Amino acid sequence: MQRFHVTTFGCQMNVHDSERIKGMLEAAGMGEAPAEDEANVLVFNTCTIRERADDRLVQHLNAARIRKEREPDLRVVVAGCWAESVREAIFRDFPWVDAAVGPGRIGALQTVITAPAGAERGAFGSFDDFAADLPKRRERHHQAWLQLSMGCNSVCSYCIVPSVRGRERSRHPRDVLAEARLLAAEGVTEVTMLGQNVNSYGRDLPPAERCTFAEMLRAVDAIDGINRIRFMSPHPKDMRGDVIEAMAECDAVCNQLHLPLQSGSSRILKQMRRTYDADRYLELVARVRAAIPDVALTTDIIVGFPGETEADFEETMRVYDAVGFDHAYTFIYSSRAGTEAASFDGHIADDVKHERLSRLVELVQQHAALRNAALIGTVQEVLSDGPSRREPTVFRGKTRGNKTALFSPPAPAGTIVSVQIEQSTSQTLRGTQAIPVTA
Repeated sequence: MQRFHVTTFGCQMNVHDSERIKGMLEAAGMGEAPAEDEANVLVFNTCTIRERADDRLVQHLNAARIRKEREPDLRVVVAGCWAESVREAIFRDFPWVDAAVGPGRIGALQTVITAPAGAERGAFGSFDDFAADLPKRRERHHQAWLQLSMGCNSVCSYCIVPSVRGRERSRHPRDVLAEARLLAAEGVTEVTMLGQNVNSYGRDLPPAERCTFAEMLRAVDAIDGINRIRFMSPHPKDMRGDVIEAMAECDAVCNQLHLPLQSGSSRILKQMRRTYDADRYLELVARVRAAIPDVALTTDIIVGFPGETEADFEETMRVYDAVGFDHAYTFIYSSRAGTEAASFDGHIADDVKHERLSRLVELVQQHAALRNAALIGTVQEVLSDGPSRREPTVFRGKTRGNKTALFSPPAPAGTIVSVQIEQSTSQTLRGTQAIPVTA
């Protein structure tokens, strides 16, 4: 039996795609190997948003080269966004790679892997296929990704996603809801809707078939068995009143919102082509909190965008302080070939970027600690993921606000329990399980 190993880099969409890759290869009669050195087919599902992901990938590919010199029949496949962005250059720079498969054509992997040894290498790209249409192999029986769309119509000056995933294409509502019902029948209790910009979902569909994102939230909320709904990621420019109302009114939609800010400087936001300014973002946060007072807000911040002055960075710190986010994913700007920002003047020195990031991370941790400490004494609904890796006698899970909670006594994975919160850090909550809510 051929055995595969999939290594995933990057975002939640890539994690979703890797589950489909695994499901497709298993459906073809292959087995999964727990480690790279135990597999005869290596698949690297890549990201090209951040330079660090590129560096890690190169390390893996160089290790595969050494192994392929000893094992000529080893298949090495590069999938995902990086494969789409560089295409034929992969074979020039990494001649031991057998195939490159873009995120819109991961269904071609089966053709690549079942081809005879020594077959002509190929680069498969385009934006024709939804990964959601492929077989799946979920990592957890009680949680699942639910793909709404692929691609993006935004023109953020730093982002390469439209180039590697194409323009936005929405799945037909019929297909999305059919998958959601199937997931519920399989015992899934929490779904995370995925798209590069979920709240523009449906706008590209014919009028007779159109479904807004708010309507989709309500439709999935109505499915028996789906107790939690999350989504990643909305764009602030498209976060409209009907979505906020659906979040507030639908029982299954969690009180958590990831709302990328990227910068608190209106000048830098304009350079980023984000189409909102800091005041508009703060107004949106106020509307969300008025409708959902206990909402947990997270965000993305890019530090060191070309031309960012100390005053611009201080504006980011000011806006972050004003919102009081529960957490943030922070990134140092890295230039991506093919993006508008790559040609901008005023690139920031690395030492300045790292110093600013350090100050921002300190602020992020301060607010995270304060937001978590405010939950001490409350009872939180937690979906168990099973034993903690570090403390096997303690179980872990996520609150509806997407905070990690450690608790005892244990509860089987997939069980929703009430947990009395007794301690907190900036990263976790800890408490004692009370009465099970559902199983």
